[in-house]
Amino acid sequence: MIPKLAGVHHLKLPVSDLGRSIRWYGTRLGYQVAIEFREHGQRTGVAMTHPDGGPVLALNLNPERAKASAGFDYFSIGIPDRDRIEALATHLSGLGEAHAGVHFATIGWILPMLHDPDGHEVRFYSMESHTDIDPAAPLVIDDAVASAQVREKLWDADSAASTEATDGAP
Repeated sequence: MIPKLAGVHHLKLPVSDLGRSIRWYGTRLGYQVAIEFREHGQRTGVAMTHPDGGPVLALNLNPERAKASAGFDYFSIGIPDRDRIEALATHLSGLGEAHAGVHFATIGWILPMLHDPDGHEVRFYSMESHTDIDPAAPLVIDDAVASAQVREKLWDADSAASTEATDGAP
């Protein structure tokens, strides 16, 4: 029997400075502390919620693990569509945050290379898709970036042809 699943309950990251990380996720992405965890009177972690549907984010004070995991992209936070991921990129740039911009990716659009204060890569991926996937016939990707660049050119050409056909219709 296959169990029924209900999505991701929460994401959890080790951090070296809890206050700094709380401020960063709050000011950059709008997260708010909803639960505070303490041990022996000291704050050791928090669970943060997002007012507009983002996943619950747990931050755990663990400097050694934060350092060891810096640079890795543990997850991608879903963004509804291409327009909103573009708006997020503009918002982050306005705050002086470096990132790689929005790119055509395997099945949607991606905003990679944003790094939190501990160096974790925080990625965003559109829930809107330009490519259908079917578990009965898995999509095989060899070199994700190069494949996406080739597929983007094909997608752009198909989109242009569709626009021309629509604009030329009586």
